[in-house]
Amino acid sequence: MADASGFGLVQAVVLLGAAIVAVPLSRWFGLGSVLGYLAGGLTVGPFGFGLIDDPETLLHTAELGVVLFLFIIGLEIRPIKLWALRRQIFGLGAAQVVTCGGLLTLVALMAGVSLPVAIVGAMGFVLSSTAVIMQLLEEQGDTATPEGQRAVAILLLEDLAIVPLLALVALWGALDSPADVDAPSVWQGIAIAVAGLAVLLVAGRWLLDPFFQLIARAGAREVLTAAALLVVLGSAVFMQSVGLSMAMGAFLAGVLLSESNFRHQLEADIEPFRGILLGLFFLSVGMSLNLRIVADEWRLVLGGVVTFMAVKAVGIYVIARLARADHAAAAHRTALFAQGGEFAFVLYAAATAAGIFDARASAVMSAIVILSMAFTPIVLLAQSRMRRSVPVSLDGIEEADGLRGRVLFIGFGRFAQVASQALLARRVELSLIENDVDMIRAAANFGVKVHYGDGTRLDVLRASGADTAEAILVCVDKPEAADRIAELCRSAFPMAKLYVRAFDRGHSLRLNKAGVQFEIRETFESALVFSHAVLSGLGLDEKQASDVIDDVRQRDKARVELELIGGLEAGRKLLRGDAETPEPTPLFERHPAREE
Repeated sequence: MADASGFGLVQAVVLLGAAIVAVPLSRWFGLGSVLGYLAGGLTVGPFGFGLIDDPETLLHTAELGVVLFLFIIGLEIRPIKLWALRRQIFGLGAAQVVTCGGLLTLVALMAGVSLPVAIVGAMGFVLSSTAVIMQLLEEQGDTATPEGQRAVAILLLEDLAIVPLLALVALWGALDSPADVDAPSVWQGIAIAVAGLAVLLVAGRWLLDPFFQLIARAGAREVLTAAALLVVLGSAVFMQSVGLSMAMGAFLAGVLLSESNFRHQLEADIEPFRGILLGLFFLSVGMSLNLRIVADEWRLVLGGVVTFMAVKAVGIYVIARLARADHAAAAHRTALFAQGGEFAFVLYAAATAAGIFDARASAVMSAIVILSMAFTPIVLLAQSRMRRSVPVSLDGIEEADGLRGRVLFIGFGRFAQVASQALLARRVELSLIENDVDMIRAAANFGVKVHYGDGTRLDVLRASGADTAEAILVCVDKPEAADRIAELCRSAFPMAKLYVRAFDRGHSLRLNKAGVQFEIRETFESALVFSHAVLSGLGLDEKQASDVIDDVRQRDKARVELELIGGLEAGRKLLRGDAETPEPTPLFERHPAREE
C-alpha cells in the first residue's frame, strides 16, 4: 500500500524499524540519538539498502518535526525573557554569523571558486543545525541553562539570517538572467516580511488565547489538539509565505502562547508529534547523503568537512572568548555549532535554481553539510572526554594538606552546606574538602574555606586529618564514591565515627552492612516533613499527623532491619504483607486517626 510518491505503510515500517535499532545502539555507545537516526536513514535509503528511494519527499514532510520542536522551545521562553536575550541574539549571534561567514568565504575563495559560489557555500554552512543542536541540548539537560539560552539566541539570529541570504541569492540570479517584471524587488520582499511578522505578533497577542478558550468550551480533547497543530503549522506556513522561515513562525507562536493558560496543555498535545517527526527529519537527512558523490569526490568532500568545521570552530571560539565566556563554555559552544544545518539545503536549492550552483556543486556542498551534522555528536563526545582529562586549574584554591579539624566533611554540596550550619553555630572546628573547584570558589564567596581534595584517595584523607578527626561526614552525591570512602575510612580510621549521606534504600543497606555509625537517605526526612505539612493541610491535628509520620518512619526502619537480617526476600514479604510484623496496619492503608 503506497501513495503516488511511493511512500506507504511498508516504508513507514522500515523507518520505524531503522529507528528502534539504530538509535538505542548509538546511545549505548554514547553517541546520542541524532547520529543513530542519521545512520539508520543512510542504511535504508537509496544509497544504502534502497528500501526507500525518495528521501526528498520525506524530508519536506519531516521538516515539520523541526517546526514543532521550535514551537515547544518557544513555549519555554516568555516574551520578557526573549527581550532579555536581545543583545545575545543581535550581538553574539550576529558576530558569530558574520565572523564565521567571512572566514569560510575566504577559504572557499582560496579554493578557486567564484565570489557568489564562495559566499553562498560559506553562509549555508554557517547556519548551524537547529534540530541537531536543540536535540543535543535537550539530551544533555542544558536547554534551560545560561549557555543553553545563548545557543537558542544564536540559532534565532541564524533563522533570521536566512531571509537576507535568500534575497541575496535572488538578486544575483536576477543579475545573471533577464529581469522578471512581475517579481517583487528586494525592498518589497523585506517590507512584506516585516508586515507579516507584525501581523503574527498582533494575532498572537490578542487572538490566540480567546481562540483556545472558545475551543476548550467545546470539551473535545481531540479538537483542542487539532487547534494546537493548526496554530503551529498555520504560523509556520504564514511566515514562509512572507519570506521568513517556518521555524521562526513556530517559535514566535510558542513565545506568544508561553503566558497562556493553555500552555501546558499545548505542550502535552504537541510533544508526541514533535518527537516522531523530528526523528523522521534526521532519518530523511541520513537518506539524502549521496554516497556516489562522496565516493567520486571523496577528497573534496572530506577535505571540505574538515576544513569548514575547523575554520568555523576557530571563529566560534574567538567570538565566545571575546564575549567573556570561559574556556570550557567556549569549547562546548564550538563543538556544538561547528556543523552546517538544514537551512543550507534551502539556500543551496535556491542557488541552484538561480544558476549560481550547478548540480555537482550543490550535491558536494550538501554532502559536506550532512557529514558535518553526523560528526557533531562524535566531536561533542571527544570534547567532553578531553575536558575530563585536562588537569583542573587550582588557581586561588588550596589543596588539602595538614588539616586537623575535629570533624571532616568530604563533599560540600547542598546537603553538606545545610548539615554544617549547626556545627558552625557551635564553633566546632571543621575541615572541608571538595573536588569541584566551582563549588569551592562559590563557598569562598560566602567566607567558607574549602580545600581541594578527592576523598576516594587514602593519601588525601590522611592529608585532610581523617586519622585525628572525631567524626568523618561523607556527603558526596555519588553512591559509588560514598561506598569507596566508607570502605577506606572503616579500614584505615576505625576510631573515627562515620556518618554517611545515602542515595536510596539500596545504598542505605550497603552502608549499614559496611558498619557506618549513621546513614540517612538524602530526601527521606525532608519528604516526611513535606507529608506532615500536607496531612495538616488536609485537616489532621498536630498529634494525628505526627503519629502517621512516626508510623511511616518506624515501618521503614523495620523494613531496613529485616532486609539486613533476613535478606531481600524477607523485605519483599513484609511489603506484600506475608511476614509477621509488629506494625498493626499496612503501609498504604487508611490511618485509624483519619476515620474519626
